Amino acid sequence: MSIMTRRGFGGGLVAGSGLLLAGCDALVSAPRARALVQGAEQATQRWQRLVGRDALAREFSAADISPVFKANGTIAPVEPGYQAHAAANFVDWRVRVSGLVERPLSLSLAQLQALPARSQITRHDCVEGWSAIGGWAGPPLALLLNAAGVKASARYVVFLCADNYGGKADEGGLKSRTRYYESIDLVDAWHPQTILALRLNNAALDVAHGAPVRLRVERQLGYKHAKYVEEIMLVDDLASFGSGRGGYWPDRGYEWYAGI
Repeated sequence: MSIMTRRGFGGGLVAGSGLLLAGCDALVSAPRARALVQGAEQATQRWQRLVGRDALAREFSAADISPVFKANGTIAPVEPGYQAHAAANFVDWRVRVSGLVERPLSLSLAQLQALPARSQITRHDCVEGWSAIGGWAGPPLALLLNAAGVKASARYVVFLCADNYGGKADEGGLKSRTRYYESIDLVDAWHPQTILALRLNNAALDVAHGAPVRLRVERQLGYKHAKYVEEIMLVDDLASFGSGRGGYWPDRGYEWYAGI
């Protein structure tokens, strides 16, 4: 008996129903496909939990790294605050850890760079149907959570990002855009491969790939890997963010647990 993984399910769904659309808009306008994926979400989460909280996504060798790693989502934030940080090489960028923690943190990029880093070469799978292998490096999220002291009431980690997503700046103006956010549960937050990536393929992240800080949660699809991370918030409920479904794309019909 074979087990269909989330990766295999997603590939078949894209190939069989013509959902290969740029910008991850396909499921928003395909209710039947959305229902299928939401059913797969529950099965995949149960399977990954049965395999074990520390089961690793496959890691590759340097020889396997893709010659081109496509950028997904926002590739050039237009917000003036972000552009000012980019022009200054992110020297004043800070990542805050807030919410249900004993010791709120505010860490500079230099402080993040000074933390012990994990390096991993993994495959990025996009819901649009493409994949690429890249080498990521940065501090494990667990280091920050342990330093902040997660309260017993916390259930989720929410990542708030600098890019406002949802259309070009000239389509209704900046006020019509929506701040990108994502969330994971504490099992994935403490997973050894969940890192705050600062480097890709031995170079500092560029803007298109999420500079200066990007989440890597390797057992989930690409839209969960939030870019331009500014704040990491520990919460007991997701209702107060967006439409309450735990992420920009989950608010628009995608699965919250995008396991592969």
